[in-house]
Amino acid sequence: MREKILTFIEKNSRIDLGELAILLGSDEVTIMNELEAMENERIICGYPTLIDWDKAGIEKVTALIEARVTPQRDMGFDKVAERISRYPEVNSVYLISGGFDIMVTIEGKTLREVSQFVSDKLSTIDTVLSTKTYFILKKYKDHGTVRAAPANAERIMMA
Repeated sequence: MREKILTFIEKNSRIDLGELAILLGSDEVTIMNELEAMENERIICGYPTLIDWDKAGIEKVTALIEARVTPQRDMGFDKVAERISRYPEVNSVYLISGGFDIMVTIEGKTLREVSQFVSDKLSTIDTVLSTKTYFILKKYKDHGTVRAAPANAERIMMA
């Protein structure tokens, strides 16, 4: 039952409990108790809202930053990841495979603000060896939601 609840609320966290109960063949009290238990166990960590800041007329710059990090004895990458997570600009921190160790996503008001975060805060952490920054120019799909208006499908004539 938990997996089914999680699957539904991951796509629509605002689904009505009664509707969810009907879809799952259960009752509202059971669904509410399961949700509360999963929140207490931190299986459900939050209910974020996806906002199109451009349509709201508010300037925001999103960046993905790869960081190469020296792991700490007996802690691996956890300590530096936790330190990076404390910055209010940081939206997410992931341990990744490949040429870099950690992926950080941040938001700022301008390219300069994001660049300053990288140079003044992230790069000055003694265990951060190097960084690579990518700025998001346009979001087509974000957190499973298609953001761009569907383009008219045009077929190319083949001779």
